[in-house]
Amino acid sequence: MNKAIDPALMQAAEAIGSTPSTGLEAWWMPFTANRQFKQAPRLLARASGMHYWDVHGRQILDGVAGLWCVNAGHARPRIVQAIQQQAAELDFAPTFQMGHPKAFELAERLASIAPAGLNRVFFANSGSEAVETALKIALAYHRVRGEGTRTRLIGRERGYHGVNFGGISVGGMVGNRKTFGLAVAGVDHLRHTHDPARNAFSVGQPLHGADFADDLERLVALHDASNIAAVIVEPVAGSTGVLVPPVGYLQRLREICTRHGILLIFDEVITGFGRTGQPFAAQTFGVVPDMITCAKGINNGCVPMGAVLVRQDLHDAFMTGPEHQIEFFHGYTYSAHPLACAAALGTLDTYAEEGLLTRAGELQDYFAQAVHSLKGEPNVIDIRNIGLVGGIELAPLPGEPTKRAFGIFLDLYAKGLLVRTTGDTVALSPPLIIERGQIDQIVDLLRGAIRRAA
Repeated sequence: MNKAIDPALMQAAEAIGSTPSTGLEAWWMPFTANRQFKQAPRLLARASGMHYWDVHGRQILDGVAGLWCVNAGHARPRIVQAIQQQAAELDFAPTFQMGHPKAFELAERLASIAPAGLNRVFFANSGSEAVETALKIALAYHRVRGEGTRTRLIGRERGYHGVNFGGISVGGMVGNRKTFGLAVAGVDHLRHTHDPARNAFSVGQPLHGADFADDLERLVALHDASNIAAVIVEPVAGSTGVLVPPVGYLQRLREICTRHGILLIFDEVITGFGRTGQPFAAQTFGVVPDMITCAKGINNGCVPMGAVLVRQDLHDAFMTGPEHQIEFFHGYTYSAHPLACAAALGTLDTYAEEGLLTRAGELQDYFAQAVHSLKGEPNVIDIRNIGLVGGIELAPLPGEPTKRAFGIFLDLYAKGLLVRTTGDTVALSPPLIIERGQIDQIVDLLRGAIRRAA
């Protein structure tokens, strides 16, 4: 049974048209303050276009594309129809020693929009699984080439690469790591690129910080390049507060990896599929990695799916030995699930028909001006942006980190806007179909919440 309900939470719940309820205890919710939520639940019932509606019919503007994933907006007809038709036609097909046409069609479509040379695709079911897959490909690749000593993996402080053991090992977010023991051995981390002393309130890419990439040279000197398999970074670190790469940083990282024979992996689970104004952030920044992990926007968040885009020569290195033998002992029961593939094809059609993969580039100046108008508001200590993603960092309440931003999240939900918070940063990543008036609406609502939180 539910415990006694805090009167303040009850009042907040009534203000947004929600009420505490029985029947909420069985679900242990992910990345959620479960006890607070179950006293004042926020229950979404349906969605369309730029909006959700809660169980009481109240409209909520989606400022974060669901969870960085609904890039084409909600309930898009092509995607809905594709899923319905596929469920009736072929609900499941094994992909171990078997296949189905839509998986091959989707792989070709993804290769056609990927950076040049990344034309081989391995399917998974989430960003976390895509990361695990890429790390295993990197380790196995060096081994099949006769460089089996290359086993060390390099991540970055404040990086997020999912929640499986490989991902939290190369990741650098303390809360995701501290309670799970040693995780995967042989991992080290680059310094993060957040430098508010030099770069606070930068519009777009910060001008200072390309030198942070030289930290990789320090790790090469420590471990020797012959022992390092891969470096994995997010081009834009999203879950740790929207950290945009300094000008020249990714280029420098690419140069160092190439010189030392180290694979470079871009985790584009958040930045992939139009978020920065190109299909992939690698294209926005003009840097081609050896692999790209993606998920979320691959099929608009409709059916769980992830993928790794792989350089052809990496793939070809595995295609040796007897032809009847499995080349890479890895995969998932639901790899390239027919419904996920159908949803992805419908999503890519929608992106193409509406120009959504480049729309963030068309709106980014207006979006940047809007979010940076919050400079000078109470407790705003930094604003960061690129494409259609923004982060507004707030001074934490003394001794209570995260509480100020979480209070703003609750306030905005009560006013009909969904945002995402990470630490004391409010993150924005609206669907790519957003109009200028909706950008203004988001920023106006956020301004009011920031002032009320002061």
